[in-house]
Amino acid sequence: MGFREINSKMIEATVVPGQRLFSQRGAMLAYKGEVSFTPNMQGGQGGIMSMIGRRVANEATPLMSVEGSGTVLFGHGGHHVQVIDLTGDTLYVEADRLLAFEGTLEQGTMFMGSQGGVMGMVRGQVTGQGLFTTTLKGHGSVAVMAHGGVFEVPITPGRAVHVDPQAYVAHYGDVRNKLSTALGWRDMVGRGSGEAFQLEFSGSGTVYVQASEEKL
Repeated sequence: MGFREINSKMIEATVVPGQRLFSQRGAMLAYKGEVSFTPNMQGGQGGIMSMIGRRVANEATPLMSVEGSGTVLFGHGGHHVQVIDLTGDTLYVEADRLLAFEGTLEQGTMFMGSQGGVMGMVRGQVTGQGLFTTTLKGHGSVAVMAHGGVFEVPITPGRAVHVDPQAYVAHYGDVRNKLSTALGWRDMVGRGSGEAFQLEFSGSGTVYVQASEEKL
């Protein structure tokens, strides 16, 4: 199956019999062939219990199942689209940034405190992303949305990468992330740089950064 980037805001998915993919509802732009689009009441993979977990974690976003034989163009809101191919890794991404993903991937949710401890939880509150995030694991393609273009920043051992929380899109790999702060007295009196909080990624992997500090 897989996704092909048509331009920076559209992808094409090839749908084959016996396999399905998931996309945000209303994200289909055009299609060819015998393809069906069905609202997915479970909000993705994993059955009823996974659905309940995603709703409790506020990581449930309206999705539809796409099945049949043909090709489909996807895009949403004029947002930039980035295709990420996973080869056994786990991708961490907010549910509202998912445009589409292959049904071969295992969908789940992760408590932010499990990556970065207390500062991981603080991160969720400071960034407005909540205490949980969506995970996609296995072999397959994911299309995520962002404002402007997306830059892929490698994370290597011994050299942490710091990202503005509003510019963060997703990450994968053997990575630990937490909220770091450079809050000083200037910030306390309103003379700071406006960059008091950053997300710090360390380990080995990749983080995706969008060309804007605007949330979706």
